[in-house]
Amino acid sequence: MNKPKIISLMGPTASGKTAFAMALYDRYPIDIISVDSALIYRGMDIGTAKPTKEEQQKYPHKLIDICDPAESYSAANFRQDALIEIEKSLEKGRVPLLVGGTMLYFKALIEGLSPLPAANSEIREQIEEKANKLGWKAIHEELKKVDPISAERIHPNDPQRLNRALEVYLISGKSLTELTRESGKALPYDIMQFAIMPQDRSQLHERIEQRFLQMLDTGFENEVKALRQRADLHLNLPSMRCVGYRQMWEYLNGDISYDEMVFKGICATRQLAKRQITWLRGWKQPITWLNNDNIELIFQKIL
Repeated sequence: MNKPKIISLMGPTASGKTAFAMALYDRYPIDIISVDSALIYRGMDIGTAKPTKEEQQKYPHKLIDICDPAESYSAANFRQDALIEIEKSLEKGRVPLLVGGTMLYFKALIEGLSPLPAANSEIREQIEEKANKLGWKAIHEELKKVDPISAERIHPNDPQRLNRALEVYLISGKSLTELTRESGKALPYDIMQFAIMPQDRSQLHERIEQRFLQMLDTGFENEVKALRQRADLHLNLPSMRCVGYRQMWEYLNGDISYDEMVFKGICATRQLAKRQITWLRGWKQPITWLNNDNIELIFQKIL
């Protein structure tokens, strides 16, 4: 029997994925499923370039606004939620379109997740005790020795992820990087994978800068001010580490100037785009590459 078909549309930030997904929605019976680790958070609209309320009414997006910024949400959570939305879409006779730039989520969904050891409270407490004595920077240095790839990815001021990464190694004797490379249960669908890859990197950088400046003009500072009023939000949370939010928070704290915030916010977004492009170029799944010159390919393939 043929597997049900689904579509994925990947690409770096500011590459035009959302606008293109809306164009597809106008032409085909698709359901848009967001694959974005920032769009999941409620109240974080401007700095994440979230589709407007009007756009969401016309072009419904699944897996947007599903978490409070104080909550944690993992790749495993995403896979579970995405599979539910895919099944709902297929049951209606529609085609699920997965669109976004969180490559870890795409990897978890398409390739499956390898089983990681369950949390061990005793080991976690030992790590926390050590961190209380020596600081989380020391834990980060320890992680560097056993899992340099995870240490590069995890910020030294992220105790939750540092603890988990070191805990996995102490329990299993294998690094988190090693274990996540082991394939889990593959996606039970026939997936057509597309990726928007801008031909001109400088043009993408310009789009990133213009979008960040537009966010500032449309109230990004006030959005972060409102988030800072909450006692349960702080810079160590994954939500507040989203590009732009950390820099704006530091500015509002008085740690950096306004101009530094703008510069660092734009640079952080460009660095995110660079990581996304690097990940895409190393993608082992078959991908149809799209750019401004051949964007119609996706329509031809879907027909």
